[in-house]
Amino acid sequence: MTIDFNKNNDGLVPAIIQDATTKNVLMLGYMNKEAFDKTNETGLVTFYSRSKQRLWTKGEESGNVLRLKKLKIDCDNDTLLISVDPEGPTCHKGTDTCWNEPNTQSYGFISKLEDTIASRVQNADAENSYVASLFKKGINKLAQKVGEEAVEVVIEAKDNNDDLFLEESADLLFHYLMLLQAKGYTFENVAAILKSREK
Repeated sequence: MTIDFNKNNDGLVPAIIQDATTKNVLMLGYMNKEAFDKTNETGLVTFYSRSKQRLWTKGEESGNVLRLKKLKIDCDNDTLLISVDPEGPTCHKGTDTCWNEPNTQSYGFISKLEDTIASRVQNADAENSYVASLFKKGINKLAQKVGEEAVEVVIEAKDNNDDLFLEESADLLFHYLMLLQAKGYTFENVAAILKSREK
């Protein structure tokens, strides 16, 4: 890995810190060659502090260290992307990130869909919302609906209409997310179990 520490005439390169699990950006710091080498040697992310004018290992006072997982360099060899396992909040103000955002796992559209389902259940009139009306019928009806959708996926999988197979698959996932919420869980709970099975 060749890093151009002299490109900006100050011996520093930006280091973008990203949570290795959630993929959220936690902070931005700067490294010189000495900080880079120390990070690799110790496994704890170390920066060059421009205000303190010295090396600074994140968490040296608070204990909220950043454990190194992986280093990448950009196409111009002058910016680092550092994947970490954070221990505690990253920002000196006590927040998860320096942008005052929670460092929570997101599954993109799936997470958005879960939020929509929760919102419909809490705020919608059961007469005007399919989601709210199904929740109102109780867990047995929700579980039955998931079973029906699963059977439809199996039937369509055996036919040659890919569009119908995908439509039924979407219906199954949607109703399964509803069932998870009815049981007090989210997709994150299922993903954690799948992750625990990694070998």
